[in-house]
Amino acid sequence: MERIEVLKTYKLYIGGQFPRTESGRYYALTNKQGATIANVCLASRKDFRNAVVAARGAFAGWSSRSGYNRSQILYRIAEMMEGRKQQLVDELLLQGISKSSATKQVETGIDHWVYFAGWCDKYQQVFSAVNPVQSSHFNFSVPEPTGVVVAIASQDSPLVSVIDLIAAAIAGGNTIIVLASSKYPLCAITLGEIIATSDVSGGVVNILTGKPEELLGQFASHMDVNALVLPEIANDLLTKAKLEGANNVKRVHHYKNTNWERGDFLQPYPIMDLQEIKTTWHPIEQIGSSGSKY
Repeated sequence: MERIEVLKTYKLYIGGQFPRTESGRYYALTNKQGATIANVCLASRKDFRNAVVAARGAFAGWSSRSGYNRSQILYRIAEMMEGRKQQLVDELLLQGISKSSATKQVETGIDHWVYFAGWCDKYQQVFSAVNPVQSSHFNFSVPEPTGVVVAIASQDSPLVSVIDLIAAAIAGGNTIIVLASSKYPLCAITLGEIIATSDVSGGVVNILTGKPEELLGQFASHMDVNALVLPEIANDLLTKAKLEGANNVKRVHHYKNTNWERGDFLQPYPIMDLQEIKTTWHPIEQIGSSGSKY
C-alpha cells in the first residue's frame, strides 16, 4: 500500500506550548500555482490576550537572568537552527521562495542570533553612564528592560525579520509576542519549535499567525503591553497604532525601509529602543576632620 504522508499542522506558540487558535479559524496558504500547502491559524484577540498573560508571567524570571546567561541561550538557539537548517530551507521553498534566497535567509538568521547573543552582556556597559551632579552623591543611569513587547514581522522577510525582532527584545531582558508574516508564515512556527527546545523559558517568546490589520488595534490598545514594534505598514494603520498606544504611554517604534537580510537591524540601538533608563542616586560617605562620618 502507498504510504500516506503525515502533514504538519502549524499551530500557535504561546507560553511554551503549541495550541490551536481558540476561535477555530484558519486561512489556506497557497503556493504560486494556487495549490493549498497548509492551513494556518488565524489568531484571535483571545489568543493574543493569552500570549500577553504568558509573556507577563515570564518577564520577572527572564529579566532577572544575567546578560551572560541570556547570551548563552541565544547562542544555543543558533546551534539548534543550524541543525534544522534544511527543514527551514525546505519550508521557504514550499512557500515559493527561490533556493538561493531561502538558503541565504536561513544562514543569515543563524548568524543574527550569534550577533545579538554577543550584545546581551555588553549593551549595558555601552549605554550606562555616571552622571556629574552638584552634590555629595554618585548618580548612575542604567538601562532596564521595558517589559512585554509586541512586534509584527515584515511580510517579505518571513524568517530574518522574526529573528531580529525576537533577538533584540529578549537580549535586553524583555518578553515578546510576534505576529508572523501572513504571506510566508510557516518558518516562524518552526522557529517556535526550535526556541521551545533551546533553554528559553515558556512565555518569553510567543508567536502568532494571522492578519496584521485585524490584530493591530488590540496590540496597540492592550494596557499590559509596554512597546509595539512595527515594520513596513500603511500610514493610516501607523497613526491608529500611535493613538491607541498613547492611552498607556506605550512606545511605538516604526522601522521603515529596513533591509533585514542586508543586516540593517544589526546594531545595539534596537535593543536600546526597548529599554527604560533608570537613574539611581547614592550618597558619598564623607569623613570630617574629627574622623566622624557624615
